[in-house]
Amino acid sequence: MRKIVIALSVLMALTSCVSKKQYAALEAKNKETQDLLNSCTVKLNSCLEEKAGLAATAESYKQHNQDLINSSKDLTVLTTKGAENLEKSLESLKEKDLKISRLQDALTKKDSVTLALVTSLKGAVGINDPDIEINVEKGVVFISIADKLLFKSGSYEVSDKAKSVLAKVAKVVNDKPDFECMVEGHTDDVPYKSNGIILDNWDLSVKRSTSIVRVLTNDLGVNPAKLIAAGRSSYVPLVANDSAENKARNRRTRIVVMPKIDQFYDMIEKEMKKQAK
Repeated sequence: MRKIVIALSVLMALTSCVSKKQYAALEAKNKETQDLLNSCTVKLNSCLEEKAGLAATAESYKQHNQDLINSSKDLTVLTTKGAENLEKSLESLKEKDLKISRLQDALTKKDSVTLALVTSLKGAVGINDPDIEINVEKGVVFISIADKLLFKSGSYEVSDKAKSVLAKVAKVVNDKPDFECMVEGHTDDVPYKSNGIILDNWDLSVKRSTSIVRVLTNDLGVNPAKLIAAGRSSYVPLVANDSAENKARNRRTRIVVMPKIDQFYDMIEKEMKKQAK
């Protein structure tokens, strides 16, 4: 019996000893597992935080990308509108350039036409005298002759020297049947002393005009129906009447040649062809 008790005691002691070792091992394993679990939990939490951060960053990038897409669309619209406005501006500039070019061409042609007509008339009249001016304004030709070539001071009687000049003017008028001429008398601003026949500068300017008309018709064969006599007194001066030289310039007879438009351009065309050769 005693042996049985001793055997049971030994067995129990052995059994108790094995259980403690296993327990310790299990406890160690449990602690290791718990530490591993804790470590994994920390890592998991860190990963979750990182995931949340990345998700927020991704959302931010997504929003930024959408903003860029929207900006790109707006920029495309602005660029399209800008391109359209630029195209309109360029078209407008082209139109303006074309208008300017046409105006420049017109001015060039006008200058050429004026030169051609003046040259033609000077050639026809054969006059090269500083006291005789020929110019063109608005399709009308003006031949201005200083009074010293036509009259003596204070007189309205045409001089013999003047008749040779007027003969050349008459030739131009007679060569162009459809031309009309207005003969204008001009004086300076010195008041004319009445002699009972001529009262003032108005009378003197008109009398000089009618004297020229009579020479053109009676002596040089110009058709009277083509002539107009007019007097302007001192009221259309070329320059200020502030010197003897200027007063002499203002004392003049102006012959205004008014051709029909077709003859006007016919004369121009002929002269332009001459210059082109």
